[in-house]
Amino acid sequence: MADGARTRTGPSRGDTPLTALPAELLDQLRPFLDEITEEVVRTIGVEIVEYARPADETYTHVINRGVAQALEGFLARLSGTGSDGEDVRATYRRIGKGEADEGRSLDSFQAALRIGARVTWRRVCELFEVHRLPPDVLIALGETVFLHLDEMAAATASGYTEARLHAAGELQQRRGRLIDLLTADPAVSPEAVADLARTAQWPLPREITVAVVDLPEGSGSVRPIVPSEFLARFDGQPGVVIVPDPQGPGRERAVAGALRGLNAALGPTVALDSGARSLRWALDALDLARRGVLPGTGLVRCTDHLATLLLFRDEDLVDALARQYLGPLDAVRPPQRERLAETLLCWLSCARNASEVAQRLAVHPQTVRYRLRQLEEVFGDQLRDPTAQFEMQLVLRSLRLRRPQE
Repeated sequence: MADGARTRTGPSRGDTPLTALPAELLDQLRPFLDEITEEVVRTIGVEIVEYARPADETYTHVINRGVAQALEGFLARLSGTGSDGEDVRATYRRIGKGEADEGRSLDSFQAALRIGARVTWRRVCELFEVHRLPPDVLIALGETVFLHLDEMAAATASGYTEARLHAAGELQQRRGRLIDLLTADPAVSPEAVADLARTAQWPLPREITVAVVDLPEGSGSVRPIVPSEFLARFDGQPGVVIVPDPQGPGRERAVAGALRGLNAALGPTVALDSGARSLRWALDALDLARRGVLPGTGLVRCTDHLATLLLFRDEDLVDALARQYLGPLDAVRPPQRERLAETLLCWLSCARNASEVAQRLAVHPQTVRYRLRQLEEVFGDQLRDPTAQFEMQLVLRSLRLRRPQE
C-alpha cells in the first residue's frame, strides 16, 4: 500500500483492534453490493432447494432485503463509523421468527448464512488481490466476516427460540383451556370442544380418562413428563392429566410410566362429554388415598375400589346409618364394643357361619357364640332383618376403612 494512502480504523475484535483498512477498498466494494446480493440470493436458491421460490415475490423481497442489510452492516462494521448493528440483528431476529412460524428448523437457514459469507468472502478477496494488501489486513477482514456471521446466526436463533417459546406458551394455554372444557360440569357443547381441540392441535379421541396427581412440593421439584398426546396441567395442586383413548395399545403402560413414583388416582374411562365424572371420581380416590383409606402410594385406579368410593361418597349419610343401626352398641364399654363390632361384621360377611367367623378371627368357636349371644341381647330382632343386616354391613365396612386415619 502506497505511503500516504487514506485509511479507516475498523472495529475491534476482543482486545485486538482490526488492522487499519484502506478507505479506497471500502469505496470500491460498495458499488458491488447489489451484484453480491444477487449472487448470494441466486446461490442460496441453487444450493438450498427449500429457498428456491421464484414465484413468491414477497419471500424473494425478504431474502434480498436480509442479504442486503447483512452486507451493509458488514461494511459499516469495517468502516468503524456504522451503528451498533442493531438494525441488522433486528432483521435477523424477524427472519428467525419467520422460520419458526413456518415450522422449519434452522438448519437450512444456517446453511444459507454460510453461503452468504462464502460468496462475500470470495468477492472481497478478489479486490484484495487487485490492491495487493498485506496478509494481516486479509486475516483481520476474515475475522470480521466470521464475527458478523456469528452475530447474524445468534440473532436468528434468538428470534427463532423466542417464537417457538411463544408458540409453545400459546399452545399450552389452549390445552389448559381444553382441560377445563373436557372436565366442565355441565358438559359444554361438542362443537366448542372440537374447535378448541383443533387450535390446540389435539386430535379428539372417542373416550378419555382423567388422572389427578399429588405434585412434589418446592419450586425446584421436577414435574411429571407425560406423552405429548396427553393433556396435562401442573400449575396447581393436584395436577391434572387427561389420557385420550385409555384402552388403546400401550396406554396403561404409558400412564404408569409417566406417573411412576407419584401419588396419583386414575378415574374411570368415560365418553368425551363425561370428563367431569372421571375427574370427580379421581379426586375422591386421591383424597381417600391421602387419608389412608385407599393405598396411599403409587397409582390408585378408581375401578379397583368402586365399593369404597360408593361408601365414602356421602359420609354424613353413613354416619346417619351408623347412628340408626349401631346406636345400641354405645351402651357397651369401648373394648367390648370394638370386639362385638368386629364379630358382627365378620358374621354378616360369612353368611352367619359361626365356625368360619372363629377361623377368620382366630378365636375359639365358643367365644364367637358367646359374642353372638351378646349381640342378640343388644340388637334383638334387627339381626334377623335382611335390610338391617345389609345396612349394618355397609356401615361396619365404612367404619373399618376409616380406621387408618384415626
